[in-house]
Amino acid sequence: MLSGIGLPEILVIFLLILLLFGAKRIPEMAQGMGKGIKEFKKAMKDVQDEIDVSATTPRSPNTIAPTPPANQVQATAPAAAEKKEPSGTSAA
Repeated sequence: MLSGIGLPEILVIFLLILLLFGAKRIPEMAQGMGKGIKEFKKAMKDVQDEIDVSATTPRSPNTIAPTPPANQVQATAPAAAEKKEPSGTSAA
């Protein structure tokens, strides 16, 4: 039943499209479809190039030291508190 579309069926489809949209509208539609396909191919190429670049670029190691877990954090006193001299002693 649906063994294939032959030449008569294709001609009928094109005739219906011509009647529905008109002779002036069909080239505009084809031009719009061509631009859309061109933009799609360009976007696909850009994505592929980005994937290729990221695959060949070596990643730098993380330069920020990881923070230790909360149960291993040691409280440190500020450096100014360690250098503080007793108030009763004078170096004269």
